Amino acid sequence: MITTTKEILDSIEEPLFEDPKALLESERHLTRESFFFEGTNGKGVLLAHGWTSTPYEVRRLGKFLNTQGYTVYGLLLKGHGTEPGDLEGVNWTDWVEDMERGYGKLRENCDKVYVAGTSIGAALTLILAKKISGISGIILMATPYKMRMERMMDLFARIFLLVGKRYYKKFYPPSFGSSGMVTRLVSYQTFPVKSVLDAIRTTREARRDTHLITQPCLVMQSTHDHIVTADSLECIYRKINSKVKVKKYIKKAYHTFVADINNEYVFQDILDFLEEN
Repeated sequence: MITTTKEILDSIEEPLFEDPKALLESERHLTRESFFFEGTNGKGVLLAHGWTSTPYEVRRLGKFLNTQGYTVYGLLLKGHGTEPGDLEGVNWTDWVEDMERGYGKLRENCDKVYVAGTSIGAALTLILAKKISGISGIILMATPYKMRMERMMDLFARIFLLVGKRYYKKFYPPSFGSSGMVTRLVSYQTFPVKSVLDAIRTTREARRDTHLITQPCLVMQSTHDHIVTADSLECIYRKINSKVKVKKYIKKAYHTFVADINNEYVFQDILDFLEEN
């Protein structure tokens, strides 16, 4: 009998993150597309990936939740999963519309729908929760509610555009586990400078009127996040008006902790939250 999160993940036949480098050889077809796993319990979970990344970074979480009966939709945000140039013609509002359509798709056949996101996906989750009060609960992972050097990034992006520099190479810090490797392999290696401004605008919209959030909320952040400020989680937790709110700090992980094979307990925390709400 399967009882632990790790045993459940190990039982899933499809290889997910067991060898991140294998992405380039045998799993590339999974990295650039959305996924939809039909469940059995009448409950749905919308999963939103991070900026410049793809649904693959949350696919393993989706597989895990599906084994527990949930219908899971990992949507592909517009401009992602193809080539960096496709982000240039995308506005942050396009991503919000993607989220609305994703929620609607699940709502067609699910009695309850939860929304979870990582990084920009978490910011979009906040925006969606303010628009749709009927969401059953939200899960925020590595939310860029407050970003390190946000004003500087905004200024540099505008200067780069003025001098004609349209693209910039992405930086990845050393990783505690596989998450950095996974994210690096599935994400764009360069990005349009213009899209930086859309990402920043998304975070600012997420911060606006946070008191309107009333749904049950799980907020998760790593202790070594190189993008989000250390007090970002506490700011979210303090400002939302959810009667049910839970906060979790993830140790020995960077920004994209949801993609790390060593953090199975993160999946269990998420499942516990869903089951209780």
